[in-house]
Amino acid sequence: MAEVKLWNDKREREMYENFAELFAIIKATEKLEKAYIRDLINPSEYESECQKLIVHFKTLSATLKDTVPNIERFADTYKMDCPAALYRLVTSGVPATVEHRATAAASTSNSASIVAECVQNFITSMDSLKLNMVAVDQVYPLLSDLSASLNKLSILPPDFEGKTKMKEWLSRLSKMGAADELTEQQSRQLHFDLESSYNSFMAALPKAGN
Repeated sequence: MAEVKLWNDKREREMYENFAELFAIIKATEKLEKAYIRDLINPSEYESECQKLIVHFKTLSATLKDTVPNIERFADTYKMDCPAALYRLVTSGVPATVEHRATAAASTSNSASIVAECVQNFITSMDSLKLNMVAVDQVYPLLSDLSASLNKLSILPPDFEGKTKMKEWLSRLSKMGAADELTEQQSRQLHFDLESSYNSFMAALPKAGN
């Protein structure tokens, strides 16, 4: 019996593999959201897993933007029925625990949207380095957005690690040409600084219920 192939060439095969991965990410996020709502997973474990899924989703959906311009339609086509996952991945873009902390931190000047914006800028910056987007004109705007969003949040002290490190990096990048690229060592150091600053940022947010 002849083997039935879903693809005709390598490119088509990659597309179907990406579809399968996207399907798996959406399903895994739905399962995780339900587990969190039912208290079947502790919040820190949920946040860590959810963050990973969001980052993978953003990377994959950027790769698939031409073939899958609408994620909701993709989910509908494959009859996925994953409303919680679509909200978390497409609408919110941050774990529920971060949303809750953002709400706790909200005040006139420190709205939940600024906290969410900071989280989004951290993730986008780290993700772009993983995708090897290391040219100065690619990195500078991302760090500039991150720095601006951190400065909008008055619960962070002026000497907050993320603020000072982003300022140092922006100063360094401004002395380079737009087409210059970060070396592998610089890229690794920047990713390390972003990750470290992100962890400090999360720790600085008021805990929900405090």
